Amino acid sequence: MLSLNDPCAEDAAICSFVYRETDSTTAANIADWVVGKPLALLGIALLGLVIRWLLHRLIDRLVLKAEKGVLPNRLSRAVAGGKVATAHKSQEVAGATRRVQRAQTMGSLLKSIVTGIILAIVVTMMLSEIGVNVAPIIASAGILGLAIGFGAQSLVSDFLSGIFMIFEDQYGVGDEVDLGEAVGTVEAVSLRVTRLRDVNGTVWYVRNGEILRVGNMSQNWARTVLDISVAYGEDIARVQRVLADVAHDLWDDEDFKGRVIEEPSVWGVQDLSADAVVLRVALKTAPLEQWAVAREMRQRIKARFDLEGIEIPFPQRVVWMRSPEQEPEQPQVDVDAAPAAEGPAQAEGPA
Repeated sequence: MLSLNDPCAEDAAICSFVYRETDSTTAANIADWVVGKPLALLGIALLGLVIRWLLHRLIDRLVLKAEKGVLPNRLSRAVAGGKVATAHKSQEVAGATRRVQRAQTMGSLLKSIVTGIILAIVVTMMLSEIGVNVAPIIASAGILGLAIGFGAQSLVSDFLSGIFMIFEDQYGVGDEVDLGEAVGTVEAVSLRVTRLRDVNGTVWYVRNGEILRVGNMSQNWARTVLDISVAYGEDIARVQRVLADVAHDLWDDEDFKGRVIEEPSVWGVQDLSADAVVLRVALKTAPLEQWAVAREMRQRIKARFDLEGIEIPFPQRVVWMRSPEQEPEQPQVDVDAAPAAEGPAQAEGPA
């Protein structure tokens, strides 16, 4: 029990011990500052480190569980074997890679948040231990937080959008995405900005708060859609059979096992244009493989059409030749050198 003239606080064990033994206020205060305060500060620091270590271990276990996945893959059980099973297996591998990347990103974010919170609490407790009045500091921190919240709303919006984007797995590193004005392959994702590189090699930095919509062309699966133009004089049923044969040859090709994940189909006549009949062919592919499959299909279709004698039309123009001293001549047909495009231009990814 402390006496009325005891200079030590109730929790200052070192100070009280020295004061009882020496009956000296100066010695007690010196002992408290030399031994007691450092030990208290060291204890607070060790307590903070232990709590941080325990929380990081808990986060690591959560990340490991998230990497393994919670729900079983129903596709792998539904498919017995063959090309479709191989394709779905490649999809599972890609999905597992995405899951690991997302889990590690969220684990790093949670660890950073935990470390920051524990550091702020430990520093505040240390300042209180050495006699600093922390009430004004806490009040000032609250006012500063409000000022930053109002003054840096765009920064807060970027961070919140980045957190929700990572939680919802809207896109990840390696995905081919359309963010509006920027289209390309994602190279890095942070809480504030997303970095992607377009097909020309230009690197784009997009603030997460400015992203209003995301078009992900590499999530789960993709589709190759080709519009093939043929002349009006061709037998459409025969052309459809030829296109189906070409598509199935690609489906059966060992080099494209796992890249074309479903049996292709010819959807039929898509358009009746001024110069040609347009037929549409669709192939479901693995992520990021739709452009390679489209290029291979165009090459095979061209070779097969040449073999079958199927005409791919090109535009023609009627040119009237007129001179001041001559009668008007008969119209002549001027054939453009370049063949017509097979369909509307589509943006393609890197080769």
